[in-house]
Amino acid sequence: MKVGVTSQNFRTITGHAGKTRRFIIYEADNEGIKEVERLDLPKEMAMHNFQGTEHPIDRVDYLITESCGPGFINRMKSRGIAVITTAETVPETAVATLIKEHLPQ
Repeated sequence: MKVGVTSQNFRTITGHAGKTRRFIIYEADNEGIKEVERLDLPKEMAMHNFQGTEHPIDRVDYLITESCGPGFINRMKSRGIAVITTAETVPETAVATLIKEHLPQ
């Protein structure tokens, strides 16, 4: 599975997911997690402003963020992406928790 994490500083999980333009992308499975990409998108690519059909974040199955509103959750759901909010600040820890909770052991 592919997991995106909102991270404006590429170190911690940040909130305001609709306005975020930086994401860390991980590939995750029962074997572990691996960072595969960092997205640093222009302002018009923030989901709050985005008007196009295909977006780089569309490649993920899950998106982990600190905070977002119901409109963002619904928008991502329509794109086939499940949103998970967390108080965790370390991206790898949040992704590991997601694997533990959502993948068969």
